[in-house]
Amino acid sequence: MALIDKIKNLEPDKKKSPLLHTAYDAFFTFLYTPDHTTVDGGAHIKDGMDLKRLMVHVVIALQLCFVFGTYNIGHQHFVAMGQYTGFIEGFHLKLAHGLIKLLPIWIVSHAVGLGLEFLFAAKKGHAVEEGFLVSGALIPLIMPPDIPLWILAVSIVFAVILGKEAFGGTGMNIWNIALLARVFVFFAYPTTISGDEVWIAGFDRVAPGGIAEYGWAHGLFNGLFDAFNIDTFKGGTIVDSFSGATPLALAKAGGWDAITAQYSASQMWWGAIPGSIGETCKPFIIIGALMLIFLKIASWRIMLGMVFGAALTGIIFNAWGATEFMTVPWYHHFTIGSLLFAMAFMATDPVTATSTNTGKWIYGFLIGFIGLIIRVLNPAYPEGWMLAILFLNTFAALIDHYVLEANMKRRLQRA
Repeated sequence: MALIDKIKNLEPDKKKSPLLHTAYDAFFTFLYTPDHTTVDGGAHIKDGMDLKRLMVHVVIALQLCFVFGTYNIGHQHFVAMGQYTGFIEGFHLKLAHGLIKLLPIWIVSHAVGLGLEFLFAAKKGHAVEEGFLVSGALIPLIMPPDIPLWILAVSIVFAVILGKEAFGGTGMNIWNIALLARVFVFFAYPTTISGDEVWIAGFDRVAPGGIAEYGWAHGLFNGLFDAFNIDTFKGGTIVDSFSGATPLALAKAGGWDAITAQYSASQMWWGAIPGSIGETCKPFIIIGALMLIFLKIASWRIMLGMVFGAALTGIIFNAWGATEFMTVPWYHHFTIGSLLFAMAFMATDPVTATSTNTGKWIYGFLIGFIGLIIRVLNPAYPEGWMLAILFLNTFAALIDHYVLEANMKRRLQRA
C-alpha cells in the first residue's frame, strides 16, 4: 500500500469530528498537490499548483530575513553591553539569544492564527484556508523582539477575526492581515512598538545600567557551550554610551549627521542596526523580492512604482530642507527603515493590492509618496509604510475601477 493510501485511511469522519477532519485536510493538502483539475473541455488552466503552495513560496522567500533577524537580535543585545561588538564575534551566543527570543514569537503567531483558521473552517464546514501561512511568517518579522506575547496574541486575534473572517475569509479581506496586527499593537499598546526601548531584547530596562535577563533556556545553551568549552552567557549591564535609538529616531532628532554619528552606511545596508526583527538586512530583502518577481507571485510594477514614489518625495524634501529629517539624502531613505521590506512583502499582497497593470503603477507610486510624507512629517511616528499601505488597500478596488472605466471609454471611442 502506498504512503498516500495509508494517510487517506486516517481521514476522520467530517460530520462526527469536523475539527479533526479540518486539521487532517490541512496537513494532507500540505503534503500532496491537489488530485483534481478542471474537467476536460473547460477553459481553465489544468495545474497541480494550489494556494497553499503559492503561499509556501512566499514563506521560503522570507527565510533569509528570518535567519538574519534571529542573529541581529543577539547582536544588538551584546552590543548594548559592550560585549562582542564585532558582528561575527560571539556568533554562537548571538544566534542562541536570537532563537530564544524569536521562537516564542513565531510559535504564538502560528498557534493563535492557525488555531483560529482551524476553528472557523470547522464551523463553516470547509477546508482550511491557507492565507495565514504568509501572515504567520510576516507578523514575527515586523514586530520588535521584546514584544509581550499576550499582546502579540491579542493583535493576531483582532487581525484574523475582524480583518479577514468578518469579510468572508482568505481572498475576501481588503486589508493586509499582518499589517492589521501591527497597527493594532501600535494604537492599542504604543509603548511596546515605538520609542528606543523596544528594539533591544533581553534587559530589565533599555537604558545605561539595565541588567541582562537570562532564563532557563539560556541555561540549557550554557550547558551545551560548556561541553564544547566555548564562551557562555555570563550577563552584564548596558554600557553608558549605548542609546538603542534606531536610525529613524536619530533622523527625526538630528537628520543625517545624527545617524552617521552612530551608524555607518554599511551597517544600515547590511542590517546591523536596531529595528523590527526582519526589516533591517536590505540585501536579503532584495533577494526575496527578486524571487517573488521571478516566480510571478509579486508584481514588479508595484515595487518599482513604490520606489519612484518614495524617491520623488525624498528629492522634493531634500530641495525643501525645512527640517533636519528633510535633509536626509533621498536614496538613504531606502536603508534607514523598513521601506524595502514593505515594498517587497507588504505592498505586493495580491489580495489587497490592485489587479490592473496601470492600477499597480498608481498604487505603488502612491504608497511610496504617502509613506515618505508620513515618515518625515509625522512627529509621532517616524515610519509611514504601515499606514500608507493600509490606506491604499482601502482604495485599491476604486483605483482598478477607474482604470477599467478609462479603458472601456477608450475602446468605445475607437468603436
